[in-house]
Amino acid sequence: FASFTLVISVMTAGSGVGADGFKMPPDSQRCPSRWGPGDERGSANWMSPAQVIRATQLIHTGEFFELGDGLSSDPNVSFVLGSRSFKLYTKPAPPKPDQRVAQEERVVAELGQLGTQLDALSHQMWGDSFYNCFKYNDIFTPTGFRKLGVENVGFLMTRAVLIDVAGLKGVDILPAGYVITPEDLQQALSRNNLALEPGDAVLINTGYGRLLSNDHTRYAKASAGVGVAAGRWLVTKEPMLVGADNCCVEVIPSEPGMSLPVHSLMLIENGILLLENLKLEQLVAAKAHETAFVLQPMKMRGATGSAVAPVAVR
Repeated sequence: FASFTLVISVMTAGSGVGADGFKMPPDSQRCPSRWGPGDERGSANWMSPAQVIRATQLIHTGEFFELGDGLSSDPNVSFVLGSRSFKLYTKPAPPKPDQRVAQEERVVAELGQLGTQLDALSHQMWGDSFYNCFKYNDIFTPTGFRKLGVENVGFLMTRAVLIDVAGLKGVDILPAGYVITPEDLQQALSRNNLALEPGDAVLINTGYGRLLSNDHTRYAKASAGVGVAAGRWLVTKEPMLVGADNCCVEVIPSEPGMSLPVHSLMLIENGILLLENLKLEQLVAAKAHETAFVLQPMKMRGATGSAVAPVAVR
């Protein structure tokens, strides 16, 4: 994973200018956010009782789909990126005749950025500046961020829209490095007579989730994903979150001259949450393109994200 990890690590080190002219706006142009000065929730602000009611109206059969990948100490079972780790240790408690014995475990892990994970707004910064212009020296501590931690996200329930780009192209898995365009997203939506609405959970199928259970090396090396133009188009649709069945939502490797620009565009510039490493095969097979969606991250104060187990219901 060495070369792939390098792409992640240089997130804040590049010039910020890419082949299509992508550049992070100065603080004076992007702050305060649309949600007001000091806001820490970003697109989670779309959450409301009205969103819950809208989502429940999509439930007709009660069929549900678990979209999260499992976590395990076995690297052949659980996908772990780069130097991140997940270790579960069972605390020994042997049997005792005619006595109750409690079994427990100890987990040593980077639970903010493991498995199927939600990126919080403290996950990425540009220079020393996060979403809504919170500054690194003001909010960083060795035991968690003072602001923008994942605990600010809270419970999310909304309409989910599956955009099956792999299906649009007639393949199980898109080619590695394929850059998903706005036209791809629009055509996949039109194919199922759907349109995005403010506050939606947008779930993009590239097919790479199929590799999570059998080929983690290929999964991590390169994948299809959202390009900058498609990312900008998605921003205009005002989603609650954008998720995909690849490691980073966006294309890997990044487009020439850029380092995870969609992360910058979504998390830093616009405060839009990202959901990575989804399992979408069952959703795709059932052609469940519009569902109720439920997710809640762990309330780890000051964490940069959370392992999650989202569910879609129709």
